[in-house]
Amino acid sequence: MDNMAPATSQADPDWPELRQQRRAIVVVDVVESVRLMQANEADVIDRWRRFVNEVRTQVLPKHGGRLVKSLGDGLLLEFETVPAAVASALEFQSLIGNYNAGRDASQHLALRIGVNVSDIVVDDDDIYGVGVNLTSRLAGLARPGEIVVSPEVRDDLVDGLDADLEDMGECYVKHLEQPVRAFRLGWAAAPRLPVFEQDDEKDMRAVVAVVPFEFRGGLHGAEFDAIGELIADGVIALLSKSASVRLISRLSSSAFRGRGTELETVAQRLGAAYVLSGSYQCVGTRVALVAEISQAKGGMVVWADRIVADQGDLIQAESELLNALASAVAREVPAAEASIARLQPLPSLTGYSLQLGGVSLMHRSAGRDFAHARVVLEHLTERYPRMALPRAWLAKWYVLRVTRGMVQNAGDQAAIAMDHTRRAIDADPTCSLALAMQGFVQCHMLRDLDKALVSIDQAIQVNPSDSLAWLFKGVVHSLWGQGESALNSVSRAQSLSPMDPLQYYYDALAAAAALSAGEWELAVQTARRSLRSNRMHSQNLRSLVIGLVQLGQMADARQVAGQLLTLEPGLTIAGYLERSPAGANPTRRLYADSLARAGVPRS
Repeated sequence: MDNMAPATSQADPDWPELRQQRRAIVVVDVVESVRLMQANEADVIDRWRRFVNEVRTQVLPKHGGRLVKSLGDGLLLEFETVPAAVASALEFQSLIGNYNAGRDASQHLALRIGVNVSDIVVDDDDIYGVGVNLTSRLAGLARPGEIVVSPEVRDDLVDGLDADLEDMGECYVKHLEQPVRAFRLGWAAAPRLPVFEQDDEKDMRAVVAVVPFEFRGGLHGAEFDAIGELIADGVIALLSKSASVRLISRLSSSAFRGRGTELETVAQRLGAAYVLSGSYQCVGTRVALVAEISQAKGGMVVWADRIVADQGDLIQAESELLNALASAVAREVPAAEASIARLQPLPSLTGYSLQLGGVSLMHRSAGRDFAHARVVLEHLTERYPRMALPRAWLAKWYVLRVTRGMVQNAGDQAAIAMDHTRRAIDADPTCSLALAMQGFVQCHMLRDLDKALVSIDQAIQVNPSDSLAWLFKGVVHSLWGQGESALNSVSRAQSLSPMDPLQYYYDALAAAAALSAGEWELAVQTARRSLRSNRMHSQNLRSLVIGLVQLGQMADARQVAGQLLTLEPGLTIAGYLERSPAGANPTRRLYADSLARAGVPRS
């Protein structure tokens, strides 16, 4: 289904006008269509036509899709959004089974589907471009009944909410010299229960999720779209300084923005007892906000109000609107009295839009997006040299660059990251993100575990809801061989951000914590779950090898060790011990011996 853009524009005024747009593209192919046609042409044509008619009249109107082409053995479709395209693709795979009833398995219509998102050339009759061709190649990677998507599609989905995603690694496809990263997509499984339950006697604080507020008309623009995120960030920043409530990470709760998800589903996915949500309109320089706090079970509204304020109020250290919302949560949620602290957001909406964009790009897997995030964040630090948050986020960018294996020598990166954290802490000593990042650099790059734990504990004291601080504390305990403490800290981190964009990283560190506790089966299970989202995380592969060896599953351990050595061809036991922050302590020697038994060379 190759489809190239025309080399020249058409001179005929009756020819459809070309326009370039970003679209989600879906290619559907019938597996072994030639064989099926030869066996029973009339029956196959009848079933296919009825299926296409159902797609055209029932599925596409519901998801806002367009049928571009219907061939004898395939479909080409376009959608405005990735979630709509994926929802349709999943529905196609469910519907096709209805057209196989009463027939032998050899006569079943089976679909393989590719989904991609790209800037393409569009007219009223067709779509063109390399993005269309790549979608067809992705469909070719799918087995019967499967859906395969590109990294760009994966980045626009919430794993576990929109769908279940499995990393296929880099795959070679026809007519492309370089491999493409691909992901296998299926129905989202039932959500994992949160680590901390609301009736947990060890912590009786109510869990609150703040869902980014929805734009509801009026003037439109990027700076107005950012207001909903700014409101959520401000309320979370205020309430996170209170010991009376436990806050769900905004990176997790933002997954539900604009999806119309039922309140109970939001609460179930996030493990929240209460949800703060609302909508806003912008008229001139004024913002009109309608907000409500609802109980998760039953959906009863416990508080609602309409607040009107100047947009400039949102960027003040003592914002009346943000304080009103935070105070309402503290007052209305049982047993919660929030201690409101000063909020220091970036001093303009335009600046906040830049920060929101930079943070979003930083958590995407595409290399060009990750690189561009640095440009955006450095621009913010230059414009606002005394603001803490931009430097803290930029320090995280350098840490992620190392943990994702993008550089071999971490020494220079450590110096740059440490400089950013020091300057951020100097600007705001209460910035928990900067303190947590300082601890991470001290741990993994400077190998000073004692100083690392001091920095991390300071971050938690400032902000008990900082999931990264808890995660990094678990790392330090793991390196010291304090398994139970490591598991408790990592579990706390996961409960605070159960749908984090870097969930694979949380799971990878949870696997390391399980190893330190001698929980070999838990370590293997958690490592495998992490690898489903990212097969190229070498630290996680090491954990999996160690766990498998300790369980006596040597054949599997050797196979995974082979994958590890493919990613790290220079890995040796001597090098592993040398670069370990914990050095050659007994736990590390056990790990090193396990890696050696699986086939990692000693020197």
